[in-house]
Parts: sequence; C-alpha cells; structure tokens
Amino acid sequence: MKFTKIIAVAAAAVLTLTAFAGCGNKNGSSESKSDKLVIGTLDLVNGDLIAQYENWYTNELGVKVEIIKFDSGKDINSALASGSIDIGQEGTSPAALAISNGIDIEVIWIGDIIGSAETLVAKNGAGISSIQDLKGKKIATPFASTAHYSLLNALKLEGIDESEVTLLDMETDKINAAWQTGDIDAAYVWYPVLGELLKDGVSITDSKQLADKGIVTADTNVVRKAYADANPDVVTKFVELQLKANDIINNDSDKAAEEISKQLEISKEDAADQITQFDYLNADQQIEQLDNGFAGTLKDTADFLVEQKSITSAPDLKEFESRVTSEFVKKAAAN
Repeated sequence: MKFTKIIAVAAAAVLTLTAFAGCGNKNGSSESKSDKLVIGTLDLVNGDLIAQYENWYTNELGVKVEIIKFDSGKDINSALASGSIDIGQEGTSPAALAISNGIDIEVIWIGDIIGSAETLVAKNGAGISSIQDLKGKKIATPFASTAHYSLLNALKLEGIDESEVTLLDMETDKINAAWQTGDIDAAYVWYPVLGELLKDGVSITDSKQLADKGIVTADTNVVRKAYADANPDVVTKFVELQLKANDIINNDSDKAAEEISKQLEISKEDAADQITQFDYLNADQQIEQLDNGFAGTLKDTADFLVEQKSITSAPDLKEFESRVTSEFVKKAAAN
C-alpha cells in the first residue's frame, strides 16, 4: 500500500501546548548511555499492544523498562519535555505541536494509519445522505483534532464553504449528549462515541475514504533526541519490535486480535473489528513515508493548528525535516 501524503492525527488530539514554548532545547543536549527506557503509551490499537502483551520490551530491549499509560498526546508531550519518559506514542497533531514548541524529539515510527475508526455520521431523519446535504446543518467535532481536519477537508473536496454549515466545537461526551437531544445533525468523531451514534445514524464518509483522496491520519512513536543519540541500539531494537508486531497484525490477524483484546480487556470480536479500521505499514512503507513527505505532513498539520489558534506559530519545513528520521527503521529492518 502506498500513501503519498499523510495529514494529521490521532483521535482525541484537541491539544494546546503553548505552555511548552521554549521549554525544549532544539539543539539537543548531551546525555550519557542509560540502562533504562521509559515508554509512554496511549493504548492505541497498534503493534505496541502486542509488544506489551508478549513482554518483548522487558525481555528483548536489554535494559530496564518502565511503561507508563497516559490519557492524551498532551500528557505525553509534558512527560517528554520534562524528560520523565524517553519514547512516547502520539498522533501527528501533538507531534507537530511538540516540534513547534521546541520539545526536543524525533519521529521514528508510524504506528498506524487511521481508517474508518473516525467517521462522519448523520442522524437518522436529519435529511442527510451525502456531504452536499450538510449545507445548513449543525455538525459537531472536537476542534483541532484529526476528525476536525478530516471534516474540513471533506467539505472542501465537495466545494462546501465552512460558512455554509454550522460547525460546533465539542468534546466527544458532549457530542453524544447533543446527539441524543437532537441539538446536532451530524458529527465527525471516533469510537466509542461513534458506535453509539451509529445506532441512530448513518455514515456519510470516513477517514479511510478520505485517505483514498490523499487525506490520511496517523499515529506515531517519538523519542527524545538526547536519549536516541546516547542509546541508538535500544531505540533500534524498539523499532524492530514494532516491525515484528506489525507482521503479526498483517499476517496473523486472529492472534493479533486475541492479544490486543487481552491487553485492552475487550472482546476478541471487538478487537478484530477495530484492527480492520487501521492500516499498519511494513518496513518499506515506513521508510518511504518517513523519507518522503512526512515532514511536510507535520508542517501542514502545524499550519492547520495555527489557523485553528491551537498554537501561535509554526517553524519552517526544515525544522520538521530535522525531526523526522527513518534511520532506526532502516537499521531495524536490516537486523
């Protein structure tokens, strides 16, 4: 599978990180080799869950490992900025925000490409069966999120100006409440709220369909650059484990669903369904994306978040290019 442009991401990425401005050192700082790796996780449905379930981090990285679960990319960025974690999971939206605010990180891995896990759904009886029918309607989404970006692009592709609809900035729980009371006609949102809306609604488009038109959303792994510089073998091995996990997802979906279901404490059927809503890249696809255009993706994401007033400014493309590397994927694939 070839993706030519990746834009923005991870569910629940309504993030403002201006508080971090200046707290990171863009030029990096020296750090001695460590006998420990601290990983920040969001329990995203990707290979990280399999690596955790299999205890690969503990058994194969060759250092002491601590795994800390976080609730959002904002929290991951806080931990990276303070140096309390070394590698973290986050969408390209918080990654772009981190880079824009000077947090010293590198993007080293694309954990997943989001598909139908995010969907534009219209309420039954609202008279909406296509994007064109959204004119004059009330549409809710969390602003500055992947879903918001996808929604705006869906409208743009159909030649609909934002002024022709009423866009409402709502968190997912508020979206569900507004849906139940009939205060909104449609919403672009993710699970688990999406599942509730679909009980009384219909899908109009989703992030997989938009991906086919060049608007793709993704999750990433990032590393503190100082840690990576001092511990390149550990970071390479970490990426190698992600490749191994993706191989299971892509070639043994039953095993992947079983392990992810146990790690997340959900049913195997639910896990299997969620896996189908994402795409997982192999080594060649990772290298292609990281080498060709992913920095532009982050720049586009940052510019979008400036427009949405989530941040005040974004650095130039060269800064993003310096923060994306395929080095560790290449070394991992060669092992």
